[in-house]
Amino acid sequence: MDYRVIKDNDLFLLTEPNGNIILDHPYGLGLYTKDTRFLSQLSIDINGKDPVLLSSEADENFYTKILLTNQHDEQDGEIKLWRESVQIERSRFIHDGVLYETFTFTNYYPKPIEFTFNTHFDVDFADMFIVRGFQNGDIGERTGQHVSGQTLSFSYQGADDIKRSTLIEWDCIQQSATEQGTVSFGLQLENAETSTITFKIQPIIGEEQTKVAKPVAVALSEIKKSAETWDRSTARVETDHKGFQRLVTRGLADLKVLLTDLGHGSLPVAGLPWFGVPFGRDSLIAALQLLPFNAEVAKGTLRTMANMQGTKKDAWRDEQPGKIMHEIRFGELANTGQIPFTPYYGTIDATPLFLILLVEYVSWTGDISLVKELQENIDAALIWIDSYGDQDGDLYVEYHQESSKGIANQGWKDSGDSIVHRNGDYAKTPIALSEVQGYVYQAKVGIASIYQYLHEDKKAATLLKEAEELKARYNEDFWMPDEGFYAIALDENKKQVGTITSNPGHTLWSGILPEERVKVVSDMLVSDKMFSGFGIRTMGEGEAAYNPMSYHDGSIWPHDNSMIVIGMSKSGQKEHALKVMEGLVKASQHFEYDRLPELFCGYSDELGKAVKYPVACSPQAWAAGTPLVFVQSLLGLFPNAINKTITLNPSLLSGMNELKVENMQIGKGVLSLHVQAINGQLHVNTLENSTGYTIKQSTH
Repeated sequence: MDYRVIKDNDLFLLTEPNGNIILDHPYGLGLYTKDTRFLSQLSIDINGKDPVLLSSEADENFYTKILLTNQHDEQDGEIKLWRESVQIERSRFIHDGVLYETFTFTNYYPKPIEFTFNTHFDVDFADMFIVRGFQNGDIGERTGQHVSGQTLSFSYQGADDIKRSTLIEWDCIQQSATEQGTVSFGLQLENAETSTITFKIQPIIGEEQTKVAKPVAVALSEIKKSAETWDRSTARVETDHKGFQRLVTRGLADLKVLLTDLGHGSLPVAGLPWFGVPFGRDSLIAALQLLPFNAEVAKGTLRTMANMQGTKKDAWRDEQPGKIMHEIRFGELANTGQIPFTPYYGTIDATPLFLILLVEYVSWTGDISLVKELQENIDAALIWIDSYGDQDGDLYVEYHQESSKGIANQGWKDSGDSIVHRNGDYAKTPIALSEVQGYVYQAKVGIASIYQYLHEDKKAATLLKEAEELKARYNEDFWMPDEGFYAIALDENKKQVGTITSNPGHTLWSGILPEERVKVVSDMLVSDKMFSGFGIRTMGEGEAAYNPMSYHDGSIWPHDNSMIVIGMSKSGQKEHALKVMEGLVKASQHFEYDRLPELFCGYSDELGKAVKYPVACSPQAWAAGTPLVFVQSLLGLFPNAINKTITLNPSLLSGMNELKVENMQIGKGVLSLHVQAINGQLHVNTLENSTGYTIKQSTH
């Protein structure tokens, strides 16, 4: 990873591995909150010379430690500072809206030394969309900077009439501080002596009151307590498969740091650095992946999405009543209406995924009270599916972009070249995607089961009838007999978009496929055409548009694989699921900290390693959630709070002899399991079951 990123709630810092933010870096380095850059430069030097990087650790997402040393400094034959005399340790974290950075200097020269330590700050208050080069527009202006005592502040008046400022303070007397942003310190150290300087950097928006930043030790202690609370409330995994253990541990840590609370409970933002905001599809899928480990995140995600559900028809934002949003932004361009992300609703799948998450949340928790709380949102979502989602009455939910600054392709493969015919022509909208029809079927069947439990039999019967009609039509219109697979989509003329892709794999979980086609679809997904050895490609090798380096036309997305794997597990295709999981576990070993990235290239494993995609978010929520889906899939664990049963159908990866999962919250109790391979046989030991649910171990 060519950058370092740390985050807490809505504030994140993106720097070079040496800890610096340099001006005009292509990655858009900086300190960000509310889609605004509150620090565009943060660099240091010793006697005017850049320090030398020794090590840069980022295995913890909330805390970074970087070691540097000084260059040799000799002037006119006189040694000012011998090389590697000073160790500089940069330690940094974010807490409660404040960035803390402590510089610790240690003298390893055998005699006393003195030197000047310079820090350089600047702020451009740039909107995230401008930083990324996606948009330009009318913006505000800097209104000055000010030095007072041990503080430096920068101010900005936005075109949205919001004042923004960055306050920088430090804890020892400086040699000098300029309004241009340079703060200098004269340091004198005896041999082996250590000295520290701590900076506290705070973004301020509008009329927010400046916080009195907590002492470093107090703030760091509170972060650690928060992490301990998360650990106690989250299911734990132990296995003798070291690669899988690292992958799961990393995934849980990444999801913890990606949580943000907009006032309705925690939800996962999509990913860092560019997508540190709530996304409909991404947040909902990540919450689904996390559900067996921490159901409270699903509740926060559902409440947040319900709060921002569409209420009117607004073509500029692709909004319609009942529709779940795609993405929300909080910066200057959004606030002034120059971009439609306030929020933007150009997503075809977030609405059925909202219903699926609710169904799965109830299956795990039995919390019917949330259904009653969100009843109006459920009704609105179902009406949207049958009206705005299916505007021509053919039973299929289709998308078509209306906003001039919106997104053309509105499924999860949202790049402009992702929906392409086998002859290379791009499909034209309205487009009905295969996986979306599966989501709609799954949502309606699931909501129907909840209505049956609530004795809303008429509502349930209507939904089940609609679902069965969709199932029959889908299997006729999307099935390609000559290929033995399903089309990715139907285009504007209801013609099959016949390119072989991963999208139909998502329907394995939904139940929309007839039983006799489940294995056929699974076989294609693990064939040499689709499976690289590291995972299932987004598009099959040999297709006209196939490109292993593309974003959506041949690359490998871990979350895409996870949606397929959970379906394979639930439909009894255990061997297929194991093959996919083992490929991705193998791939993870080729990425820093065993972290699955957002995506990677689709080259065959014959190359010997997984090939990085040039620009991919890391950490990224639904990539982090992928190994958590693997845990559920290995257990073959599917609870049902309606009938108080837990289906269990365990398997283990090659090289894995045991898998222990503890503290899974199901219903009002806890389930802990220990699966072991002994003499070639799997043995399941129930360590704890206070759920009151009956465990049904399947041999399917």
